[in-house]
Amino acid sequence: MRVISACLTILSAASMAQAFSPVRPSSLARGGSQLHATVEKTEGKKAGDDAPPEHLGWDSHQAVESIPDSLVREGDGPDGNFPMRSKFEKMCRDAQLSITKAISEIDGAEEFREDCWTRPNGGGGMSRVLSGGKVFEKAGVNLSVVYGSMPQEALQAATERGVDRAKGMAPGERVPFFACGLSSVMHPKNPHCPTMHFNYRYFETDGGVWWFGGGTDITPCYVDEDDMKHFHGTYKEICDKHDPEYYKEFKAWADRYFLIQHRNETRGFGGIFFDDQNNKDPDEHFAFSEECLNSVVKAYGPIIEKHKNDEFTEKEKEWQLMRRGRYVEFNLVYDRGTVFGLKTGGRIESILMSLPETARWEYNHIPEPGTREYDFIDACKNPREWV
Repeated sequence: MRVISACLTILSAASMAQAFSPVRPSSLARGGSQLHATVEKTEGKKAGDDAPPEHLGWDSHQAVESIPDSLVREGDGPDGNFPMRSKFEKMCRDAQLSITKAISEIDGAEEFREDCWTRPNGGGGMSRVLSGGKVFEKAGVNLSVVYGSMPQEALQAATERGVDRAKGMAPGERVPFFACGLSSVMHPKNPHCPTMHFNYRYFETDGGVWWFGGGTDITPCYVDEDDMKHFHGTYKEICDKHDPEYYKEFKAWADRYFLIQHRNETRGFGGIFFDDQNNKDPDEHFAFSEECLNSVVKAYGPIIEKHKNDEFTEKEKEWQLMRRGRYVEFNLVYDRGTVFGLKTGGRIESILMSLPETARWEYNHIPEPGTREYDFIDACKNPREWV
């Protein structure tokens, strides 16, 4: 057995790299997938001389004392819906402050430290990270605004099959894009307190394609049906309010997306996950993302409050560290946001923020039938309906 420690950080301003993720059967039925499935590629726009390079450069960001009032500036990046870009960034900024305030209060010992950066070609970000707390080993919430370019083949590999994100661009031409997102991962110390992740994002390309994506998911170490009913129930209520098909579809999508394929088990107990959403008015998609993001504390906070003082054994702590090992495997091999950040030259400390400080790999560990650990693995191999 071995213990791995890593003090690292995520810019999941976007969730990408579909090359490793399963395709949902309904991808041609919803989310605009049909909108761009049969596009003529014989003509199209070329990236401008002022378009960003395909790889921004690991050291292209510049640390600043405080973040500008807005990282979204009219005239930066590809032509598009500037009011939506600005509105989405403001939503993310407001949520970053409110969520970190609430988590600090739950922790009761540590505050989030903040660092900000900008890029010469526009955009930048702000990371807020809490470490060594009373309740949380590490918790981070990252805001990112990116003006970049991607090769068409990479952009296509980063989406659901049938969606043409390179629409409007000449064949083989790199695709300038705008992306804004808020992402978070929170790793509590107590093995009875689940890890939680969320990411909400908005994209536009120079070819005129736009979409929303996001989701919130939970990764416990043990099965607690009441906790899962609360978490999933919170998001089902939001989904039902906006579209009666959302929860069923997005819950199933999360179960597929968070599958660790080489283990044939999910990272945790899911939640909701969606991408390529552009089949409704942009304001409708925005309203759904906004309500989901603003409900993170409502869905997660009571579970942590309930368990943060639970007693636990050394064996339970070791099990938590082994499950964190699975978390690391998923994030480094399959997570779209990690791959997207690495392919576009994102800020490394932000890209890898999702990783826990401590994790464990024990050779060929198989839980004994009848144990709580065995029941947990069963729920990961056979996703359950919680509400």
